Amino acid sequence: MVNAMKRVLVFDSGVGGLSVLDAIAASGHALELDYVADNAWLPYGLKSDAELRGRVPALLARLSEQWAPDAVVVACNTASTIALDAVRAALAIPVVGVVPPIKPAAALTRTGVIGLLATPATVRRAYTNDLIQQFAPDKRVVRFGSAALVQAAEQKLRGEPFDPAALSEAMEGLFGVPGGADIDVIALACTHFPLLAQELAAAAPRPVVWLDSGEAIARRVAHVLIAEHGAPRMRRAGFTDANAAKSVFGAFDARGFATFAQIGGAPVFDAAPIADSASA
Repeated sequence: MVNAMKRVLVFDSGVGGLSVLDAIAASGHALELDYVADNAWLPYGLKSDAELRGRVPALLARLSEQWAPDAVVVACNTASTIALDAVRAALAIPVVGVVPPIKPAAALTRTGVIGLLATPATVRRAYTNDLIQQFAPDKRVVRFGSAALVQAAEQKLRGEPFDPAALSEAMEGLFGVPGGADIDVIALACTHFPLLAQELAAAAPRPVVWLDSGEAIARRVAHVLIAEHGAPRMRRAGFTDANAAKSVFGAFDARGFATFAQIGGAPVFDAAPIADSASA
């Protein structure tokens, strides 16, 4: 008897979660993958904590009813740091969040100086301070928050040129400040940023280790689902603003998605197919 593939719903405010989906797909496990972007509310960094705690659990609870995942991955640092406990309380399935990779960065650094590249909201958040205090109390952490890099990653996925100033600004904000010359590991604390991995490495003044959370999340998903080895399968991608997302459909096509859905507004969040060439 062949066991049914376990299904994973990867969730983000935009397309940054594709970096996490890519890591899960590359992990060598037979998982069926759905993706949902709450792009009607992008960017989450401009929403209040209370707004996100109200919206994200309700949206994911409703989608879990409709799409029946075996696990949900909250592939967004902002949503994870604010609403992860509320999402877990709302769902009866495993929920895996993403956190800034401070712990592995602290273990890898040889100079004792870590770079933290995140969104401005994540850089300032008390949750980030707590992670540093817990896992890197004896390290120097140079922080830089960039909203421009989020936009650059979105533009890259749309096949559009983006302003290279976003890269140079980030490099100056890390390497050009006191202590920056000693950075040997940079923790990427936004799931958009691994989508710019090549560009970031090329813009850096010297080689460093770049860390993101994708592989760790993939291992966690495989563990909680006791996933079998095999090839992944892309199923469907949904958006709360499908019209705005059409410019990135090509990035989803390239990953094997053939079915797209419009997610309706709160509080119903009904998912309706907008192009359905694959079986559900």
